[in-house]
Amino acid sequence: MYEKTYPKKRFAVTLSFLHKHISKDAKILDLGVENPLSKLMKEEGYNVTNTNGEDLDEDQSALQNTSYDVLTGFEIFEHLLNPYTVLQNNKAKKIVISVPLRLWFAPAYRSKTDKWDRHYHEFEDWQLDWLLEKNGYKILAREKWAHPVHKLGIRPFLRRFTPRYYMVLAEKI
Repeated sequence: MYEKTYPKKRFAVTLSFLHKHISKDAKILDLGVENPLSKLMKEEGYNVTNTNGEDLDEDQSALQNTSYDVLTGFEIFEHLLNPYTVLQNNKAKKIVISVPLRLWFAPAYRSKTDKWDRHYHEFEDWQLDWLLEKNGYKILAREKWAHPVHKLGIRPFLRRFTPRYYMVLAEKI
């Protein structure tokens, strides 16, 4: 549905997942500064507040001082040294998280120009599931998808059919 409207497949899959599982009446706290995806969520009628770019490994006050029903983190958890404490310290009954999956044919992502743009974790699906379950969440829905790149080579070819992203909806039990 959204793939023709939005330029990125990731956004299309994410919005479709949200439409299936999250009410537009819910207050959402989205981890990270406002970005093109959170702007699209607002355009779609979701009530979204973003964190302010603080280092969530060091400062989790937004998790405690903001009113929200749902916590979202789209491609954020892989950048945290300790995603466990974010899950422990949030107030949401429901969370929606997506992460890039660890690919056996590619190294972990690390920007050469931005010291913060690095993946400390590239999850396998079972690892994210376990992290959520260890924090008292039950997974209600999952989705994986490939994300092809428009380049030539063996790795770009493998990305055409190897799932690159994993998204879950979980509820606190």
